[in-house]
Amino acid sequence: MDKETFIRQYSVERKQTDSLKWDALEERFGDSELLPAWVADMEFSVPETVKNALAERVAHGIFGYSLVTTDYFNAYKGWQERHEQTDFREEWLSFSTGVVQSLYDIIDCFTEKGDAVIIQPPVYYPFFHAIQDKQRQLVTSDIQFVNQRYVMDLEDFEQKIIAHQPKLYILCSPHNPLGRVWTEEELAAVLAICEKHQVLVLSDEIHSDIVLTGHRFCSSATVANGRFLDNLILVNSPSKTFNLAGLLNSHVWIPNEKLRTQYNEWAKEYKQTEFSLLGQLAAKVAYETGDDWTTGLLATIEENYHYAKARLEAEVPDVVVADLQGTYLMWVDLRAYVAPDAIKEVVQDKAKLAIDFGEWFSPEAKGFIRINLATPPTNIHQAIEQLIAALTA
Repeated sequence: MDKETFIRQYSVERKQTDSLKWDALEERFGDSELLPAWVADMEFSVPETVKNALAERVAHGIFGYSLVTTDYFNAYKGWQERHEQTDFREEWLSFSTGVVQSLYDIIDCFTEKGDAVIIQPPVYYPFFHAIQDKQRQLVTSDIQFVNQRYVMDLEDFEQKIIAHQPKLYILCSPHNPLGRVWTEEELAAVLAICEKHQVLVLSDEIHSDIVLTGHRFCSSATVANGRFLDNLILVNSPSKTFNLAGLLNSHVWIPNEKLRTQYNEWAKEYKQTEFSLLGQLAAKVAYETGDDWTTGLLATIEENYHYAKARLEAEVPDVVVADLQGTYLMWVDLRAYVAPDAIKEVVQDKAKLAIDFGEWFSPEAKGFIRINLATPPTNIHQAIEQLIAALTA
């Protein structure tokens, strides 16, 4: 599907639909008139096939206890093989209500209070919350900006592991908010360090389908022909790919039988939840029929990114826009124009934008912002023009 058809057919108005992104602006930002470009969901509806399947199920009128069928597994497996060249076995798979919930669950199951957990900021802020809420020791190894590119500091990463002996490493792949799609070589290097020091890896791959032209996603499960599978737990979800977060369906892969048994025993005591009937139906149909829809989505995200980057570079050339390789989240450094402590005043109060501020992802990222590009181009055009006007006023 071309982007023009996608935008025309799937753009939706979300105001007054109980949308967190649009209808909680007063509550979250203190200003209901802001243009929202923050929380990571979309202004695009799901594929027509998904809407039709959900409508048929709703018409049936019964939403009782349900099974996870082989059809679901086959649809998901087929999608993984077509889009990510990732194979897996059905017995590895468990379900959760969302990837953030899984972060909390994996920390709870495989670590104890006081244990260290290592992450690489700036990174998705629920990583911080999960570690701190579960009373674990937060250890950070910051990603570095070297030669106009974000890279892992592997020397620092290993030194932090030696010093703090973390039980768990949470990897963000593709990386939110930096937009990096890690290469197989980069992943092999960091996974080898964890293997060497017996640090369990939790790989958050929720953005794995949102990869831009010229880049290829490599799952941690496939690195070095699956060498690290025994030391790996993988979480992902259809929620980012197909805008399904509200249907509460996500995946947990645990290839190692011993770890899987440990997780299942833990779940007996702490996680007695049913599956999401509508969430799994929507995901199954999306995995079976959503290829063309996803092509249109990716083309739209790319157009929005290239427009935003070109306009910012033309009008405020010292703004640094990170290279967007994956996700639909653009990371922008405004420090050449705005003092870090004045970012809210300029971006929110003057530009009238609701965005994610850099310090949410790391205390060292004050002066950065994250802009959500999964929206019709008219919204991005308006947001970027408002930002330029505020920066040049």
